[in-house]
Amino acid sequence: MEQRYYLAVDIGASSGRHIVGWMQDGRLCTEEVYRFPNGVQRQDGHLVWDIDGIFAHVKAGLKAAFARYPKIESLSIDTWAVDYVLLDAQDRPIYPVYAYRDGRTQDAVGAVHGVVPFEELYARTGIQFQPFNTVYQLYADKLSGRLDGAEDFLMAPEYLLWKLCGVKAREYTNATSTGLVNAQSKQYDPALLQALGLPQRLFPSLTAPGAVLGELLPDVAAEVGGQCKAVLCATHDTASAVEGIPMEEGEGLFLSSGTWSLLGAKLPAALTGEASRRANFTNEGGVGYIRYLKNIMGLWIVQCLQKQLGIGFGEMVDLARTSGYDRTFDVNDARFTAPADMKAEITAALSETGPAPENDAGLILSVYRSLAESYGKAVREAEASAGRTWDKLYIAGGGAKNALLNELTARATGKRVIALPIEATAIGNLKVQMKIEEE
Repeated sequence: MEQRYYLAVDIGASSGRHIVGWMQDGRLCTEEVYRFPNGVQRQDGHLVWDIDGIFAHVKAGLKAAFARYPKIESLSIDTWAVDYVLLDAQDRPIYPVYAYRDGRTQDAVGAVHGVVPFEELYARTGIQFQPFNTVYQLYADKLSGRLDGAEDFLMAPEYLLWKLCGVKAREYTNATSTGLVNAQSKQYDPALLQALGLPQRLFPSLTAPGAVLGELLPDVAAEVGGQCKAVLCATHDTASAVEGIPMEEGEGLFLSSGTWSLLGAKLPAALTGEASRRANFTNEGGVGYIRYLKNIMGLWIVQCLQKQLGIGFGEMVDLARTSGYDRTFDVNDARFTAPADMKAEITAALSETGPAPENDAGLILSVYRSLAESYGKAVREAEASAGRTWDKLYIAGGGAKNALLNELTARATGKRVIALPIEATAIGNLKVQMKIEEE
């Protein structure tokens, strides 16, 4: 039987990668064939994405993939959530394409809640409050008049797929991050759209992961040197990451450990009650299940410290193991979102309630302990809201490689930690494509 190859294009807020996958001797093999830098850009006082530059990299990566693997069955694209591209009547992008860290939603949040109180928003959608949720971004577009010229709306990965194959789709898992999808119907909520005055034409029916969109457009195929099908994976990268973790629904909790930490469980249905809302848990779409999770601080603090200290991540772990410092701080405090000096900010926070660490070893250990403590708190909240307990905690992503953090997490959560230092997002992307071929 001829070997079949599939391509996952996984684009994060800081980098993108093209990973080819295939099955060999019953296991999934992968090879990264292209990587590119990504990041927000500052333009006229706003933070924006160079969506055209990202698409150029998508095509360059396809060219590299076809050069190495001439026969690729299919490809799919996943990216970060909540951001989108508006299109005019001629299907041209309406620039700029704003980035979620931009502050333009400041007035929109209060305006949205003035029309639909957050309690009602949560009861309908089950999506936790984040000031960058798409609902607030779109309302900011409405207030500024940008929506007046918009005839279509595509989330970032669906826009890139449309540019490749010419077929527009609205993928379910990513759409849930908008805060406009009804948790029960799993479609855009018409009552919310009407109340907020958002044009219904921008929000057609949603499509589940696994749909085949079509082949590459002829000009794209000629440019990249190959032809394949474009498929909808779980285009929200966290949805793909959870799909890439080898765990069954109900088997355990998961922790997607990257710049952000996403801790939660696969559930059969959304939990939109008061306990979930107060704990700020979210109910995002999964591949046949609900991803009930909380978005909490992740390795951002560690990454900032690593740059300041000028040492490797492995050296940080070794240094932390030499310390006996046992004090912690609240890693989810807003003061750690983007401080000018992370080391000074942590030291100041610890000094406010007791003795600060005497050296870098104590400071690093305090960060690891504090992250583990926040995971423990989130686990207890998840179990209280769901009315059940789990024995295992599966950790995937960059944080899974940190043995000390895993040890501290096991202690803080009381769970059996199963560390999976894998490219979970790309694996989840590939798994959805491969299931299509099996059917």
